[in-house]
Amino acid sequence: MSTAIEIRPGPHVKGPRSVEKIMANVVYSLLPICLFYVYQYGISALASILVVTASCLLAERWFVRTGTQSGHLGDFSATITGLLLALTMPPGFPLWMGAVAGMVAIALGKGIFGGIGCNVFNPALVGRAFAQAAFPTAIATYTPSFLPGRFAEFIPSTLAWPLMMPADAAAWLKEKHLDALSGATPLAQWKFEGIVADAADLLSSLSGHMAVGPSPLLILACGAYLAARRFMDWRIPIAVLGSAGAVAWVLYGFNPGHYPSPFFMLFSGGLILGAVFMATDMATSPVTPTGMWVYGGLIGLLTVLIRYYGGLPEGVMYAILIGNAATPLIERVTQPTPFGKGVLGKKRAASYDLTPDYISREEAAAVTPKKRFLRNKPRKGL
Repeated sequence: MSTAIEIRPGPHVKGPRSVEKIMANVVYSLLPICLFYVYQYGISALASILVVTASCLLAERWFVRTGTQSGHLGDFSATITGLLLALTMPPGFPLWMGAVAGMVAIALGKGIFGGIGCNVFNPALVGRAFAQAAFPTAIATYTPSFLPGRFAEFIPSTLAWPLMMPADAAAWLKEKHLDALSGATPLAQWKFEGIVADAADLLSSLSGHMAVGPSPLLILACGAYLAARRFMDWRIPIAVLGSAGAVAWVLYGFNPGHYPSPFFMLFSGGLILGAVFMATDMATSPVTPTGMWVYGGLIGLLTVLIRYYGGLPEGVMYAILIGNAATPLIERVTQPTPFGKGVLGKKRAASYDLTPDYISREEAAAVTPKKRFLRNKPRKGL
């Protein structure tokens, strides 16, 4: 009895993919998008990406060390949260506000739920929603892309002191002899001024006269890499973009003078980024194939409706968060039917019923298994 008993798990075959490998490939796919973002807006965008990502990593380390959540910094989940959160913010967003938003993203988006894989909502969008509510003016202040000297000086609002009002970006643009109104995003220009941006400006994001985000073509290329490596399910982005395009096409057909074209609706704002990198979050999206189509269709529908009829020009963030909340219900409704449990299964069970309906229970109990087999034995010629 002094011999120690050693308990080991079964010799399960492990796949070549792990959480760390999947997350690392997502980071690799985000790096070109971040580099292009820095190329557009200079050192302000670079500082924003570094500060927001660092705050997410620090918050993740604190929650892991205190035992509040599972995971570790090497799984790259906090890095992805920081990169995505920084890409959803204006390049001149004050750094201290970005740091606060990054910590809130990890704390409220992951920490309180137990860590990676346990979160209900996408952490980056939780941080973005907090910034939208806490700093509405700063998060709506954009500057044009490709400003001269963007690699030599910061946008003044970037270095604002904590709890102090950021510098006026409009006055700074006037000092540089630039049109302050050109800093409006394409969605804001359409929503409040009725101006629809050109297709070339939306596709390439190389225009220097408006505030545009990363190139949708670059985001789609990076998403295609993840889908080809099978690190992302292609159904969700296709469903999001297809649903948004279909709803926008229907409304545009009813009143082309009031509603923009489906092309503008798809390639403006953060719809492409949200569909490819945020709606596909494995922890907050359905796992059933049918559920993925329903989930993506719901996000695309809500995005268009919020943009058209909401008070804000953008609606991707709220649409994805609502989709995250509906994921458990979508998975429950779209569960595949096990074999033998559907309509055909009921008909098959009825065809093999051994007790006819026209005899009583006493008579059925008196029928022996042998008689029951002979009574239901198939006859030749039938």
